[in-house]
Amino acid sequence: MTTALIVIDMQQGFDDAFWGPTTNRPGCEDNVARLIEAWRATGDPIVVVRHDSTSERSPLNPANPGNSLMDAVAAADPAILVTKSVNSAFYGEPDLEGWLRGSGISRIVVCGIQTNMCVETTARMAGNLGFEVEVPIDATRTFDLVGPDGVATPAATLMAVTATNLHGGGFATVTTTDELIARGAR
Repeated sequence: MTTALIVIDMQQGFDDAFWGPTTNRPGCEDNVARLIEAWRATGDPIVVVRHDSTSERSPLNPANPGNSLMDAVAAADPAILVTKSVNSAFYGEPDLEGWLRGSGISRIVVCGIQTNMCVETTARMAGNLGFEVEVPIDATRTFDLVGPDGVATPAATLMAVTATNLHGGGFATVTTTDELIARGAR
């Protein structure tokens, strides 16, 4: 079965202080690069998703240099590049669901930035749409967030909650990069 690797929002702008403290998963970029290499080796499709923010202040706005993809992802030679301005890659252009179904793909691996935002939303929607979904949690990262009570929730906690929501909620199987590569799960 062909499995598409969906790489979400691996953009230079996420290294900007704009986002605040980063995750405790500094290996995200290396793990995404390893997954890209594994997919390249088998010839299975790689989907790159880029967030084109509509906010002029955002490092991810197309007019800002932070909109550029990180080096490993920029060199990925994707089967398709999806651009979006919301949390789900399924609301981008071109139509991701249509492309996956038209390509006969029913299984996807989702990785990238931010774990609890675009990665989680895309994985949840994919699960709801009937795709078999895996998320290598160590190939994702996020940032601390302040809630309505003014208290910051650490990135590590947000990642753990996302893993629980996806896995425990039946939206996706949460795994690791090593496990995916060892199984040859492409």
